[in-house]
Amino acid sequence: MGPAPLFLLLAAALCLAMTSVWLAVLRGARSGWVDAVWSFLVGAAGIAAALVPVDGWAGDWQRRLMVAAVAGLWSCRLGIHIVRRTLHGGEDPRYARLREEWGESWRSRLLLFLQIQAAAALLLAATIFLAARNPAPGLQWSDFAGVAVLLTAVFGEGLADAQLTRFRANPANSSKVCDEGLWSLSRHPNYFFQWLGWTGYAVIAIGPAGAWSWGWLALIGPAFMYWLLVHVSGVPPLEAHMRRSRGIAFAAYADRVNAFWPGPQSRETST
Repeated sequence: MGPAPLFLLLAAALCLAMTSVWLAVLRGARSGWVDAVWSFLVGAAGIAAALVPVDGWAGDWQRRLMVAAVAGLWSCRLGIHIVRRTLHGGEDPRYARLREEWGESWRSRLLLFLQIQAAAALLLAATIFLAARNPAPGLQWSDFAGVAVLLTAVFGEGLADAQLTRFRANPANSSKVCDEGLWSLSRHPNYFFQWLGWTGYAVIAIGPAGAWSWGWLALIGPAFMYWLLVHVSGVPPLEAHMRRSRGIAFAAYADRVNAFWPGPQSRETST
């Protein structure tokens, strides 16, 4: 099998899966399941992209297994977290807002939106594919560096999610903004670490000397994820919801904490 048939099969599977989620939402399922299923799909597509034999793109078997393992770890951790949040929470405010804005056309627009998510999953699977198929023999220092970045990202995102879950579990914080732990360094540390993980795949794909030209295309993964999280479906709708629901408390928080990059207050534009 060549890469084209593999990605055509993955595209068909992703489109079908997201269409199934769309049908479930139409039947009354909570919109949070969209993100949970998407997280599992990205991991499954990435594992397939790393392990399925592809003519001319063999790569080193150790690298392929390692990349598949970290892709599965990231996907399961995030997917399970969203499943738990969906089971114990209400409707995702971002999707509720979209439904309100779309009005009578929300069904057809949601279907289109989910197919765009399927395309995004395919692009991210391609990033994993490039990391797994680097032809350098054996494991190189760049492989260990990339995995270190990925594991840091998985741990950091998990810690941020746990801190926010613990904060929300306290009824006294119902009208407050989480400003503890990693959330005191970034308004969206979970998004930051999610983005960071995709830079790890790029490090592996580029390799120790950057000699494999295809590997540089893996930079599309972190670039796309940054754009998606910071400018499209991550920060903007969530912060709009926080400004409506937390008002002055969130405005004060936004004035002293960066939107995305952890660390001292910078000149970031408030989204």
